[in-house]
Amino acid sequence: MTSAGLSAEALAFDIADIGAGEMAIETAGPLDIFVNSAGVARHGPLTATLADDFDHAMGVNLRGAYFATQAVARGMIARGKGGSIITVSSQMGHVGGMDRTVYAATKHALEGLTKAAAIELGPHDIRVNTIGPTFIRTPLTEATFADPERAAWIRSKIKLNRIGRVEDVMGATVFLASDAAAMVTGTALLVDGGWTAG
Repeated sequence: MTSAGLSAEALAFDIADIGAGEMAIETAGPLDIFVNSAGVARHGPLTATLADDFDHAMGVNLRGAYFATQAVARGMIARGKGGSIITVSSQMGHVGGMDRTVYAATKHALEGLTKAAAIELGPHDIRVNTIGPTFIRTPLTEATFADPERAAWIRSKIKLNRIGRVEDVMGATVFLASDAAAMVTGTALLVDGGWTAG
């Protein structure tokens, strides 16, 4: 990648801290491509959701994503060369799920943010898209897979009959970042194994 004159950097910051996010993005920028993979989940029944759970999930998944997108877009506009903003959303931005009310609400809102941002930023040649993975096996999801009932529910929904891998999301990210997706904006690339197909 460096031989082609390209470089990538992981920006580690608390996305819920708007000031810290703006500073990290401005220091690293202006960026050609921005992949926002920050997200949290506070799963549980609708009737048991606490205000703190709601606020925490909204603060990271929606508010944090909104202002990170804003900071990146400002730099891209100032530079005048366009770019690609990719946010890792979820299949739950298109459907619902048991004990996923708060999480699904944040992800549905994120899909709306993406569509509206694509309209505003299109004239600047800035593409804005989401990736919607299904359940991906990571240390964060191991507790879910350890529950036999939840694991069975997940497997019953994925038509490709396997759990997602991190590599499945990597391919979608490379596509949306590349010139191969030069005419793709305001959309969601679902990497869900057919979950949302019905």
